[in-house]
Amino acid sequence: MPKTIAEINERIRNGSVVVVTAEEIADVINKVGIENAAKQVDVVTTGTFGPMCSSGAYLNVGHTKPKIKLGGGTVTLNGVSAYSGFAAVDVLMGANALSESDPRNKVFPGEFNYGGGHVIEDLVAGKDLVLKVRAYGTDCYPRKELETYINIRDINEAVLFNPRNAYQNYNCAVNLSDKIIYTYMGVLKPKLGNANYCSAGQLSPLLNDPYYKTIGIGTKIFLGGGVGRVIWHGTQHNPSAKRKYNGVPSVPAGTLAVMGDLKQMKPEWLMGTSMLGYGVTLSVGIGVPIPILDEEICRYTAIKDEDIWTQVVDYSNSYPNGKPGNIAEVNYAQLRSGKIKIHGKEIITGGLSSYSRAREIAGILKDWIKKGKFLLDKPVASLPGVDSDCKCKPLKERAVKE
Repeated sequence: MPKTIAEINERIRNGSVVVVTAEEIADVINKVGIENAAKQVDVVTTGTFGPMCSSGAYLNVGHTKPKIKLGGGTVTLNGVSAYSGFAAVDVLMGANALSESDPRNKVFPGEFNYGGGHVIEDLVAGKDLVLKVRAYGTDCYPRKELETYINIRDINEAVLFNPRNAYQNYNCAVNLSDKIIYTYMGVLKPKLGNANYCSAGQLSPLLNDPYYKTIGIGTKIFLGGGVGRVIWHGTQHNPSAKRKYNGVPSVPAGTLAVMGDLKQMKPEWLMGTSMLGYGVTLSVGIGVPIPILDEEICRYTAIKDEDIWTQVVDYSNSYPNGKPGNIAEVNYAQLRSGKIKIHGKEIITGGLSSYSRAREIAGILKDWIKKGKFLLDKPVASLPGVDSDCKCKPLKERAVKE
């Protein structure tokens, strides 16, 4: 008999719930089989922690006396530009935002040590941030300048809003050229000098629910050390991507848009991150519970690193020029071993996503559920699936008439 989320929540409340992590479920299945595992286990917890560039925070800083209109003016937080085109005192800080004038940046060409991701981390850590505003003034909002400190404890709202997180698989990046290159996948040495990847593999949320059977709009998640929600499919959501064993895609596929209250979050799970020669980003911790409603869902969570394959892509030519063509296909067991072999050459691998921290997130979420601190929610709508019209399409460039 299939289980329901309501039944699982009742077990969470009465303390009888059985929760295991996405690492642990494979051992359970090996011992008792899929059928019995689906009956015995109620929830499988997943986790991922790594740089997620499409992230940001919106804040409502509160009204001044006399009132000021941030919209249309220039706004910086700790010297980093924020977007203010919403209303009077709402601002948006993107993880990739930079300050060209900040002395922490450009110690040498290509080095960026402080930006939007660091502002978000500092805000969550409870530090005072310098808010500077230059406005044009109106009859209803007459003030034209503001320079003050703000703190997360004092502002009205502070919300993490990330349009694209938790990628369902991603490329392994290499460099075939004769020179070192600097990318969002890290520093890549020439002539296949190294290979960088960014996924928690068998612990990653969408790889444990490849067809989005349980993860949908409204799903409650671990986000940045607090509780958040999946609020939509993420940008560049590509559910029709090529799939292999157990429905798992072998190329970048689904994504999640997530949101949560920054006032609940912790800086160790939202970390400003500098990428040499590229810019700054935000490393985000996300954990998603997978309710084991039936044998099919249980089977998907049994995925192992050796069953998850990804494409090795040249970031010196193919990727920046939008050219198709992968060099090779490797699995995450190979990547996590520390070396792979391509074109007869042994290459050192490096993970931008922290597997140990993903494991920790899955463990924290497991503990929350076992202690009755975290109930599951049934999604209010499904994410676009493999048969939907949702695709990641390139920009169609058209000549602009003078």
